[in-house]
Amino acid sequence: MFSPVTHLLPLTTIRRERALPVNGRVMVRAGQKVSSTDVVAEARLFTEHLVLEVARGLGLSPDRADKLIQRKVGDDVAEGDVIAGPVGLFARAIRAPKPGRVVAVGGGQVLIELVTRPFELRAGMSGVVSELIPDRGVIIETVGALIQGIWGNGRIEGGLLTVVARSPDDELLPDRLDVSMRGAVVLGGPCTQAEVIRAAAEIPIRALIVASLTPELLPLANEATMPIVALSGIGRLPMDEPTYKILSTSEKREICVNAMPWNRYNRSRPELIIPLPSSGSSIPPREADIFAPGQTVRVTQFPGKGTVATIATLRPGLTAFPSGVRAPSAILQLDNGEKTAAALANLEIIE
Repeated sequence: MFSPVTHLLPLTTIRRERALPVNGRVMVRAGQKVSSTDVVAEARLFTEHLVLEVARGLGLSPDRADKLIQRKVGDDVAEGDVIAGPVGLFARAIRAPKPGRVVAVGGGQVLIELVTRPFELRAGMSGVVSELIPDRGVIIETVGALIQGIWGNGRIEGGLLTVVARSPDDELLPDRLDVSMRGAVVLGGPCTQAEVIRAAAEIPIRALIVASLTPELLPLANEATMPIVALSGIGRLPMDEPTYKILSTSEKREICVNAMPWNRYNRSRPELIIPLPSSGSSIPPREADIFAPGQTVRVTQFPGKGTVATIATLRPGLTAFPSGVRAPSAILQLDNGEKTAAALANLEIIE
């Protein structure tokens, strides 16, 4: 049985494609070094149009109004520019309420395509642009630590890591945050209080990495302007020991936080990247693998959600569980020496 792989690698080669959803303009060149927040491509995802009722505004017939229109198709206009007129005793005129470009004229009306802010695609990680995707984006490559999480609020940022969590289960409380962390990426344990997110925003910190978030905090976390990543999931869950070890030993290093939502279809998920000096070749991470004895796995459902263990053996056939479900399963070896059975569908491989 195949399983998606959750990457937890202290050193690997990381290649990420960053592409626009529509054609646009690539802003960087091949071989260029970029940081996580650099804009690598931009595009206008939608256009906004505005119809100016010239005839109605001037109190004229459409034919008469058309003769007073001073702009033609293709003209760029700034806010306040005269579009038609002046006419009458009081020199009435129709002006552009916003900057844009004239795309149609006639029937006593003018259609303006407004200038809108383009969508900016950020790099999401520090590295080197190894390849350009014409009109769409880039492929970025770096060597470093790669840690993938469970939940993210869609923001991207980077900075130096500050470790607040003294252990994988050390709950992050508001009084643990202070102004000395301004501009830092903060690592904490489980987060159960809304005041933590508010305090982090007020300081402000650049990004917040937590072991887990309780469900009632998700609306507030989604609205936050800083990236927030929950590494173990939703609930009150501790960070697993391997993840905590990599992060806690990387304090004061640069860390890239890409809090993209988990998408099972394109395999994107929230992830942390810590660029490191390359000491030679490193193996790119795999995206999927077959369950096998000796693999490190994490339990994704209750009971035991968040537990990291080792596959001792794979059971033949189907196993009947107390819930009545029959499914392929494995015997897991826990850190304390105990063994337990788990359905393969409730496991993810950690590489």
